[in-house]
Amino acid sequence: MHVLDSKTSTVDVYRVIELLTIKSRFLIGQYLRRGQVGIAVARFAVPVLQQYRIMSQHALLSMGAKSWRSLACSRSELRLDLTLGCGQTFRWREMGEGHWTGVMAGRVWTLTQTDDRLWYHTYGTQGSEGEVNGRKRAGVRPHGNGKRTKGTITVKEEETSEDQEPKVLNSEQDSKEEEALKDYFQLNVKLVDLYKEWGTADHHFQRIAKTFTGVRMLRQDPTECLFSFICTSNNHISRIQGMVERLCNTLGAPLCQLDGTSYHDFPTLEALADSSVEACLRDLGFGYRARFLQQSARQILDTHGTDWLQRLRSAPYLEARDALRSLPGVGLKVADCVCLMSLDKACAVPVDTHVWQIARRDYRCGAGTGQKSLTDKVHRDIGDFFRQLWGPYAGWAHSVLFCSDLKKFQKLKEVAIKKEEDVEMKISEKTLKKNGDRESVQRVKRVKCDAAE
Repeated sequence: MHVLDSKTSTVDVYRVIELLTIKSRFLIGQYLRRGQVGIAVARFAVPVLQQYRIMSQHALLSMGAKSWRSLACSRSELRLDLTLGCGQTFRWREMGEGHWTGVMAGRVWTLTQTDDRLWYHTYGTQGSEGEVNGRKRAGVRPHGNGKRTKGTITVKEEETSEDQEPKVLNSEQDSKEEEALKDYFQLNVKLVDLYKEWGTADHHFQRIAKTFTGVRMLRQDPTECLFSFICTSNNHISRIQGMVERLCNTLGAPLCQLDGTSYHDFPTLEALADSSVEACLRDLGFGYRARFLQQSARQILDTHGTDWLQRLRSAPYLEARDALRSLPGVGLKVADCVCLMSLDKACAVPVDTHVWQIARRDYRCGAGTGQKSLTDKVHRDIGDFFRQLWGPYAGWAHSVLFCSDLKKFQKLKEVAIKKEEDVEMKISEKTLKKNGDRESVQRVKRVKCDAAE
């Protein structure tokens, strides 16, 4: 297979596409003459189309080298679709196939990936002058109608003129962005090694991991993580995303506008603690969560100070978890989510009804047997069970299983099961051939053809 690297030219890419297309026509023709339509599509047409998309994407990135930058990162270490789409962050959207746009470290980013590289570019921010950190926050006050009084700069992605391209940074600024990206995805943690450890200790994990590779834990800003997860109570991912977006658009500093979509930074503690926030957020559909958001921000500022959440990163896990639980609207699950996803507590295992079901169904964990509701004791018992099984990075391992259990990713499971069945069929066919059972071999072949169609 053609290797896609930084030296591959656009011409090379399309030559390979042409060769693949010719080959696909020949092989598909052979299958069609045999009446094996399903096999033709499954075994060659679909993989060729997938490779075509990858190569086309690489050609786009190569042509846009002025604005796109990249760092070495394989899909086994990071898969954007699983990591950004599994419910640990609510700021990212897949705006085009494989292209994710969102806000991180006070900037708007677009991310995509090829087999061995993570590609990114950032957009200029209002008054930022290219800085990733230390940017001045606009003094934004909420309004009852949810409208903003501040304007935003506009970047139209479809235009290619010099003034509309993402700003080209100098080496120092470029280095800051790369470090911000590495920190956010915690790329210093070798995920492949952890998967091997978990798979050795847990055969069920080993089976799931074959399909769900590259699921990483993010290292989010603690303020963003905490107040986003306060919104998760009795909620689902798509609705939470909408709430967090409205929260940012109303209270956060404006960053830029891409193709008609406005992007804002996450609100500061000061903005969230304002006395008018509860009424404002209730008007925006936050319900009882509006009070929790405003009161938690006010309590942090009045009791602990603006850097309190950052300081919790250096506190022991149980101390940090208990401290978070003192805030309005923060229970065990939310506290564990914040510990795991922003406070460097890799052993934290957030437990909800999904995780409880996984523990009982796949691990025969007896915690909470006979109970209908998830109590704090059940939460702690399940967390201890998985920590004993997986070790100090138990929270990371738990997230792989959580991701695999989400409805949005069930198609990946179905494909994996189909592959396993194909392998079993081939083994059976070889065994029967070896034993000279021709009638059974033909029966196996008919079953395979029927399944493919």
